[in-house]
Amino acid sequence: MFARITPYQMKPEKMEEALALIEKLKPRIMGLPGLKQFINVSNDDGSGYIISVVESQATSDQNAAAVQAIWAEFKDHLQSMPTPQGYGVNCNWSN
Repeated sequence: MFARITPYQMKPEKMEEALALIEKLKPRIMGLPGLKQFINVSNDDGSGYIISVVESQATSDQNAAAVQAIWAEFKDHLQSMPTPQGYGVNCNWSN
């Protein structure tokens, strides 16, 4: 498995709109090939992370254009366009 972790900075006054938009985009996000898990975390100041677990790095790389297109939907809500980082998954535990 492979994880794409993307730090972002939303405009704090746009967070509510951004959260509504992400709900609207849920089918596109969850429809990305190989996506196993999607987590969005944020603070009141608009800083946050997207953590997506994908079946492989190759699949994640193949999704790059679609992911960029989804981020483009948030252009009016972001301080700047985020840069994703990728990591191999050592553990993926949950209760």
